[in-house]
Amino acid sequence: MFIGEYFHTADPKGRVIFPAKIREELGERFYITKGLDNCLAVYKEEEWAKIQEKILTLPNAKSRNLKRFLFSSAAEVRADKQSRVLIPQNLREYAGLERDIVIIGASSNVEIWDKERWESVCTELTPDMIAEAMDELDF
Repeated sequence: MFIGEYFHTADPKGRVIFPAKIREELGERFYITKGLDNCLAVYKEEEWAKIQEKILTLPNAKSRNLKRFLFSSAAEVRADKQSRVLIPQNLREYAGLERDIVIIGASSNVEIWDKERWESVCTELTPDMIAEAMDELDF
């Protein structure tokens, strides 16, 4: 399970140092693609395979746009010797990543956010919204 919130800086080439805890859990090779809410979603290899399997079980009429969204922009990546991951330009543009970023654990995957956008999303969450979701889950 991925947890935590990590603040980092992307270099001019779009390379980002991933936190050691997250890197270890992701493994040597992992996948980055477009996520919801204009962030990037990061999946370890096993989770990526599960997603692909689930999507392929859907009828084409239901899955074609999802396949296009997730797979057309996906990149298989590896950390370099300095623990940096190169985020492809098209994904940086989609998520508005320039310099200050936040890497968050989101249970079964990781998300990469522009720092300002992440802070905006966090301020939009109200205690009532969280309480409502917790009620639905019988917390």
